Amino acid sequence: MARPKEFDERAAVGRAMDAFWVRGYEGTSTQALCEATGLGRSSIYNTFSSKHELFMRALDHYAERGIAARTALLEDAVTGVERFRSLFSYTIDEEVAHQGRGCLVVNTVAEFGDRDPKIKARIDADTKRHLVLLSACAREGQIDGTVDGSRKPEDLAEFAHSTVAGLRLMSRRGADRTAMEAVAGIALDAIAAK
Repeated sequence: MARPKEFDERAAVGRAMDAFWVRGYEGTSTQALCEATGLGRSSIYNTFSSKHELFMRALDHYAERGIAARTALLEDAVTGVERFRSLFSYTIDEEVAHQGRGCLVVNTVAEFGDRDPKIKARIDADTKRHLVLLSACAREGQIDGTVDGSRKPEDLAEFAHSTVAGLRLMSRRGADRTAMEAVAGIALDAIAAK
């Protein structure tokens, strides 16, 4: 009979996610993962089979948390343009609170590019879900008259998604709140109905 695991696997993935988020994939050693999760080397490999598999699980965990948080955030706003304003403000607040940690997905794109097909597939899937969500916000904003109706909702979604990624990168390089808010303001001006 198999021995039951004596740890919370989801919590371990969450702690590993934080380690990867701070140091990146290459910068996170197995020892650092042991320290972050509280697991021994053998427990990590017995449970997750490899550092790469643990990273994939951490990326999935991050993506699930992110889409849930953004969906809730965007549903709270009344108009389309308010949804985008909330998204940018939330991003900036998060970056200030985390002292420029950036986004695990954006950091992973910067680290890997498209050279790892499994990671690329995960990132593509996460991006698609965000673009669907943001396209719906743009469409709703066009209907309520607060978002530029001359642009395709999908293009506005790509622009907003790229703005969020840009804010994350600005934060990683040390930009302050004022600089990020200026960029967010320009983006909102571009999205808002004229």
